[in-house]
Amino acid sequence: MSDIHRVSDVPKTRWFASLRDARVRAAYLFIALPCIVVAVFVLAPCLWAIALSFYKSDGINPAIFIGLKNYGKMLDDSVVWISFLNTFYYVAGTVPVSIILSFYIAVILNEKWFKGRSLMRTIYFLPVVVAMVAVAFVWQWLYNPSFGIINRLMQLVGLPPQIWLGDPWLAMPCIILVSIWKGLGFFVIIYLAGLQGIPSMYYEAASLDGANRWQQIRHVTWPLLFPTTCFLTIMGVIGGFQVFEQVYVMTRGGPVNATRVVLYYLWEKGFVSLELGYASAIAVLLFIVVLGITLLQLKYYTPRMEF
Repeated sequence: MSDIHRVSDVPKTRWFASLRDARVRAAYLFIALPCIVVAVFVLAPCLWAIALSFYKSDGINPAIFIGLKNYGKMLDDSVVWISFLNTFYYVAGTVPVSIILSFYIAVILNEKWFKGRSLMRTIYFLPVVVAMVAVAFVWQWLYNPSFGIINRLMQLVGLPPQIWLGDPWLAMPCIILVSIWKGLGFFVIIYLAGLQGIPSMYYEAASLDGANRWQQIRHVTWPLLFPTTCFLTIMGVIGGFQVFEQVYVMTRGGPVNATRVVLYYLWEKGFVSLELGYASAIAVLLFIVVLGITLLQLKYYTPRMEF
Protein backbone atom coordinates (compact mmCIF):
# COMPACT_ATOMS: atom_id res chain seq x y z
CA MET A 1 0.00 0.00 0.00
CA SER A 2 2.83 2.33 0.84
CA ASP A 3 4.44 1.55 -2.50
CA ILE A 4 1.25 2.51 -4.33
CA HIS A 5 1.14 5.87 -2.52
CA ARG A 6 4.81 6.39 -3.24
CA VAL A 7 4.34 5.72 -6.95
CA SER A 8 1.21 7.88 -7.19
CA ASP A 9 3.01 10.75 -5.50
CA VAL A 10 5.81 10.82 -8.07
CA PRO A 11 3.90 12.69 -10.84
CA LYS A 12 2.46 15.08 -8.28
CA THR A 13 5.91 15.81 -6.87
CA ARG A 14 7.30 16.41 -10.34
CA TRP A 15 4.38 18.72 -11.16
CA PHE A 16 5.04 20.80 -8.06
CA ALA A 17 8.75 20.86 -8.84
CA SER A 18 8.13 22.05 -12.40
CA LEU A 19 5.68 24.65 -11.14
CA ARG A 20 8.22 25.86 -8.62
CA ASP A 21 10.92 26.04 -11.30
CA ALA A 22 8.58 28.02 -13.55
CA ARG A 23 7.90 30.47 -10.74
CA VAL A 24 11.62 30.81 -10.03
CA ARG A 25 12.35 31.49 -13.70
CA ALA A 26 9.55 34.05 -13.83
CA ALA A 27 10.86 35.72 -10.69
CA TYR A 28 14.37 35.96 -12.13
CA LEU A 29 12.91 37.37 -15.34
CA PHE A 30 11.00 40.08 -13.50
CA ILE A 31 14.12 40.93 -11.48
CA ALA A 32 16.38 40.90 -14.52
CA LEU A 33 14.42 43.52 -16.48
CA PRO A 34 14.75 46.38 -13.96
CA CYS A 35 18.33 45.31 -13.21
CA ILE A 36 19.19 45.65 -16.90
CA VAL A 37 17.53 49.07 -17.05
CA VAL A 38 19.41 50.26 -13.96
CA ALA A 39 22.69 48.86 -15.27
CA VAL A 40 22.34 50.48 -18.69
CA PHE A 41 20.88 53.85 -17.71
CA VAL A 42 22.32 54.38 -14.19
CA LEU A 43 25.41 52.29 -13.42
CA ALA A 44 27.03 52.50 -16.85
CA PRO A 45 26.77 56.33 -17.09
CA CYS A 46 28.09 56.66 -13.53
CA LEU A 47 31.10 54.46 -14.27
CA TRP A 48 31.67 56.31 -17.55
CA ALA A 49 31.59 59.66 -15.72
CA ILE A 50 34.14 58.43 -13.19
CA ALA A 51 36.41 57.20 -15.99
CA LEU A 52 35.93 60.44 -17.96
CA SER A 53 37.02 62.51 -14.96
CA PHE A 54 40.59 61.35 -15.64
CA TYR A 55 40.50 62.61 -19.22
CA LYS A 56 40.45 65.91 -21.05
CA SER A 57 37.49 65.68 -23.40
CA ASP A 58 35.20 68.02 -25.28
CA GLY A 59 32.95 65.28 -26.64
CA ILE A 60 34.16 65.89 -30.22
CA ASN A 61 37.90 65.25 -30.37
CA PRO A 62 39.54 62.10 -28.95
CA ALA A 63 39.85 62.16 -25.17
CA ILE A 64 43.32 62.65 -23.68
CA PHE A 65 44.28 60.93 -20.42
CA ILE A 66 45.48 63.52 -17.89
CA GLY A 67 45.22 61.59 -14.62
CA LEU A 68 44.25 63.67 -11.59
CA LYS A 69 44.68 67.06 -13.24
CA ASN A 70 40.93 67.70 -13.33
CA TYR A 71 40.76 67.17 -9.58
CA GLY A 72 43.79 69.38 -9.06
CA LYS A 73 42.14 72.06 -11.17
CA MET A 74 39.20 72.17 -8.78
CA LEU A 75 41.52 73.21 -5.95
CA ASP A 76 42.33 76.43 -7.80
CA ASP A 77 38.78 77.01 -9.08
CA SER A 78 37.12 79.33 -6.59
CA VAL A 79 33.76 79.07 -8.37
CA VAL A 80 33.57 75.35 -7.47
CA TRP A 81 33.76 76.14 -3.79
CA ILE A 82 31.37 79.08 -4.11
CA SER A 83 28.89 76.77 -5.82
CA PHE A 84 29.24 74.20 -3.03
CA LEU A 85 28.71 76.90 -0.39
CA ASN A 86 25.63 78.12 -2.25
CA THR A 87 24.32 74.57 -2.42
CA PHE A 88 24.83 74.06 1.32
CA TYR A 89 23.04 77.37 1.89
CA TYR A 90 20.16 76.20 -0.27
CA VAL A 91 19.89 72.84 1.53
CA ALA A 92 20.10 74.48 4.96
CA GLY A 93 17.32 76.86 3.97
CA THR A 94 14.92 74.37 2.41
CA VAL A 95 15.08 71.12 4.39
CA PRO A 96 14.54 72.32 8.01
CA VAL A 97 11.80 74.77 7.03
CA SER A 98 10.06 72.15 4.89
CA ILE A 99 10.21 69.60 7.73
CA ILE A 100 8.79 71.95 10.36
CA LEU A 101 6.06 73.48 8.18
CA SER A 102 4.93 70.17 6.70
CA PHE A 103 4.77 68.52 10.13
CA TYR A 104 2.42 71.13 11.60
CA ILE A 105 0.34 71.36 8.42
CA ALA A 106 -0.03 67.57 8.41
CA VAL A 107 -1.06 67.58 12.08
CA ILE A 108 -3.74 70.21 11.36
CA LEU A 109 -4.99 68.41 8.25
CA ASN A 110 -5.21 65.19 10.27
CA GLU A 111 -7.50 66.69 12.90
CA LYS A 112 -11.09 65.49 12.72
CA TRP A 113 -12.49 68.93 13.47
CA PHE A 114 -10.81 70.42 10.39
CA LYS A 115 -13.39 70.88 7.64
CA GLY A 116 -12.43 70.27 4.03
CA ARG A 117 -9.44 68.09 4.85
CA SER A 118 -9.55 66.20 1.56
CA LEU A 119 -9.71 69.41 -0.47
CA MET A 120 -6.81 70.99 1.40
CA ARG A 121 -4.69 67.86 0.99
CA THR A 122 -5.27 68.03 -2.75
CA ILE A 123 -4.44 71.74 -2.86
CA TYR A 124 -1.19 71.24 -0.97
CA PHE A 125 -0.14 68.40 -3.26
CA LEU A 126 -0.95 70.18 -6.55
CA PRO A 127 2.41 72.04 -6.81
CA VAL A 128 4.26 68.73 -6.48
CA VAL A 129 2.87 67.38 -9.76
CA VAL A 130 3.57 70.61 -11.67
CA ALA A 131 6.87 70.73 -13.56
CA MET A 132 9.55 72.77 -11.82
CA VAL A 133 10.28 74.69 -15.03
CA ALA A 134 6.67 75.90 -15.18
CA VAL A 135 6.74 76.81 -11.49
CA ALA A 136 10.00 78.72 -11.95
CA PHE A 137 8.59 80.71 -14.87
CA VAL A 138 5.51 81.71 -12.84
CA TRP A 139 7.55 82.77 -9.81
CA GLN A 140 9.99 84.65 -12.03
CA TRP A 141 7.03 86.72 -13.20
CA LEU A 142 5.85 87.21 -9.60
CA TYR A 143 9.34 88.43 -8.62
CA ASN A 144 9.61 90.81 -11.59
CA PRO A 145 10.67 94.23 -10.20
CA SER A 146 8.68 96.19 -12.81
CA PHE A 147 5.28 94.49 -12.99
CA GLY A 148 5.48 91.60 -10.50
CA ILE A 149 2.55 91.09 -8.14
CA ILE A 150 4.79 90.89 -5.06
CA ASN A 151 6.17 94.40 -5.57
CA ARG A 152 2.67 95.70 -6.29
CA LEU A 153 1.42 94.28 -3.00
CA MET A 154 4.40 95.76 -1.16
CA GLN A 155 3.64 99.19 -2.60
CA LEU A 156 0.03 98.91 -1.43
CA VAL A 157 1.20 98.52 2.18
CA GLY A 158 3.82 101.25 1.90
CA LEU A 159 6.92 99.08 1.54
CA PRO A 160 9.62 99.89 -1.03
CA PRO A 161 9.82 97.54 -4.05
CA GLN A 162 12.74 95.14 -4.36
CA ILE A 163 14.63 93.78 -7.33
CA TRP A 164 14.44 90.31 -5.74
CA LEU A 165 16.26 88.03 -8.20
CA GLY A 166 18.66 90.85 -9.07
CA ASP A 167 19.79 91.33 -5.48
CA PRO A 168 22.71 89.09 -4.39
CA TRP A 169 21.31 88.95 -0.85
CA LEU A 170 17.72 88.16 -1.86
CA ALA A 171 18.17 85.91 -4.90
CA MET A 172 18.92 82.68 -3.03
CA PRO A 173 16.17 83.18 -0.41
CA CYS A 174 13.76 83.74 -3.32
CA ILE A 175 14.77 80.42 -4.88
CA ILE A 176 14.53 78.71 -1.49
CA LEU A 177 10.98 80.02 -1.09
CA VAL A 178 10.01 78.64 -4.51
CA SER A 179 11.47 75.23 -3.68
CA ILE A 180 9.71 75.07 -0.32
CA TRP A 181 6.38 75.99 -1.93
CA LYS A 182 6.91 73.41 -4.68
CA GLY A 183 7.92 70.47 -2.47
CA LEU A 184 5.91 71.12 0.68
CA GLY A 185 3.01 68.96 -0.48
CA PHE A 186 5.22 65.88 -0.75
CA PHE A 187 6.44 66.32 2.83
CA VAL A 188 2.87 66.88 4.04
CA ILE A 189 1.57 63.72 2.35
CA ILE A 190 4.36 61.59 3.82
CA TYR A 191 3.70 62.99 7.29
CA LEU A 192 -0.03 62.37 6.87
CA ALA A 193 0.71 58.75 6.00
CA GLY A 194 2.81 58.47 9.15
CA LEU A 195 0.07 60.06 11.28
CA GLN A 196 -2.44 57.52 10.00
CA GLY A 197 -0.23 54.75 11.38
CA ILE A 198 -0.16 56.03 14.98
CA PRO A 199 -2.64 54.05 17.13
CA SER A 200 -5.18 56.19 18.95
CA MET A 201 -4.50 54.39 22.24
CA TYR A 202 -1.31 56.44 22.67
CA TYR A 203 -3.30 59.67 22.60
CA GLU A 204 -5.93 58.20 24.91
CA ALA A 205 -3.27 57.20 27.42
CA ALA A 206 -1.66 60.64 27.23
CA SER A 207 -5.05 62.28 27.69
CA LEU A 208 -5.72 60.18 30.79
CA ASP A 209 -2.37 61.36 32.17
CA GLY A 210 -3.54 64.96 31.76
CA ALA A 211 -1.59 65.89 28.62
CA ASN A 212 -3.09 68.67 26.52
CA ARG A 213 -3.06 68.68 22.71
CA TRP A 214 0.28 70.46 22.44
CA GLN A 215 1.89 68.04 24.90
CA GLN A 216 0.49 65.10 22.94
CA ILE A 217 2.01 66.44 19.73
CA ARG A 218 5.35 67.09 21.41
CA HIS A 219 5.69 63.87 23.42
CA VAL A 220 3.66 61.38 21.34
CA THR A 221 3.29 62.47 17.72
CA TRP A 222 6.77 63.87 17.10
CA PRO A 223 8.73 60.93 18.61
CA LEU A 224 6.60 58.34 16.81
CA LEU A 225 7.11 60.18 13.51
CA PHE A 226 10.89 60.26 13.99
CA PRO A 227 11.51 57.55 11.32
CA THR A 228 9.37 59.56 8.88
CA THR A 229 11.37 62.68 9.70
CA CYS A 230 14.61 60.78 9.09
CA PHE A 231 13.40 59.65 5.68
CA LEU A 232 12.26 63.12 4.67
CA THR A 233 15.48 64.71 5.89
CA ILE A 234 17.69 62.31 3.95
CA MET A 235 15.59 62.62 0.79
CA GLY A 236 15.41 66.40 1.18
CA VAL A 237 19.18 66.75 1.49
CA ILE A 238 19.81 64.51 -1.52
CA GLY A 239 17.24 66.44 -3.56
CA GLY A 240 18.64 69.77 -2.38
CA PHE A 241 22.09 68.97 -3.74
CA GLN A 242 20.46 68.30 -7.13
CA VAL A 243 18.80 71.71 -7.46
CA PHE A 244 19.06 72.95 -11.03
CA GLU A 245 15.84 73.91 -12.87
CA GLN A 246 14.82 76.89 -10.75
CA VAL A 247 18.35 78.30 -10.88
CA TYR A 248 18.55 77.78 -14.64
CA VAL A 249 15.21 79.46 -15.33
CA MET A 250 15.20 82.24 -12.74
CA THR A 251 18.75 83.50 -12.26
CA ARG A 252 21.25 81.57 -14.42
CA GLY A 253 23.54 81.45 -11.40
CA GLY A 254 23.55 85.19 -10.81
CA PRO A 255 23.70 87.81 -9.67
CA VAL A 256 27.45 87.73 -8.99
CA ASN A 257 27.45 83.93 -8.46
CA ALA A 258 24.95 84.31 -5.62
CA THR A 259 22.82 81.39 -6.85
CA ARG A 260 25.39 79.39 -8.81
CA VAL A 261 24.91 75.92 -7.31
CA VAL A 262 27.02 72.83 -8.02
CA LEU A 263 24.74 71.20 -10.57
CA TYR A 264 24.34 74.43 -12.52
CA TYR A 265 28.12 74.99 -12.58
CA LEU A 266 28.58 71.38 -13.65
CA TRP A 267 26.14 71.97 -16.52
CA GLU A 268 28.01 75.12 -17.55
CA LYS A 269 31.34 73.33 -17.68
CA GLY A 270 29.97 70.25 -19.41
CA PHE A 271 27.52 71.65 -21.97
CA VAL A 272 28.54 75.29 -22.41
CA SER A 273 32.33 75.17 -22.12
CA LEU A 274 32.47 71.53 -23.35
CA GLU A 275 34.90 70.58 -20.58
CA LEU A 276 33.35 67.14 -20.12
CA GLY A 277 36.29 65.71 -18.18
CA TYR A 278 36.29 68.59 -15.71
CA ALA A 279 32.50 68.45 -15.37
CA SER A 280 32.76 64.71 -14.63
CA ALA A 281 35.30 65.42 -11.90
CA ILE A 282 32.90 67.92 -10.32
CA ALA A 283 30.14 65.29 -10.55
CA VAL A 284 32.33 62.74 -8.77
CA LEU A 285 33.12 65.25 -6.01
CA LEU A 286 29.40 66.01 -5.66
CA PHE A 287 28.64 62.29 -5.39
CA ILE A 288 31.27 61.86 -2.67
CA VAL A 289 29.89 64.82 -0.69
CA VAL A 290 26.28 63.64 -0.92
CA LEU A 291 27.27 60.06 -0.05
CA GLY A 292 29.27 61.25 2.96
CA ILE A 293 26.43 63.44 4.27
CA THR A 294 23.92 60.62 3.77
CA LEU A 295 26.11 58.14 5.66
CA LEU A 296 26.53 60.63 8.50
CA GLN A 297 22.77 61.09 8.67
CA LEU A 298 22.21 57.33 8.75
CA LYS A 299 24.83 56.95 11.48
CA TYR A 300 23.08 59.63 13.52
CA TYR A 301 19.49 58.51 12.93
CA THR A 302 19.76 54.71 13.04
CA PRO A 303 20.44 54.31 16.80
CA ARG A 304 17.63 56.76 17.60
CA MET A 305 15.10 54.77 15.57
CA GLU A 306 15.66 51.59 17.58
CA PHE A 307 12.86 51.93 20.06
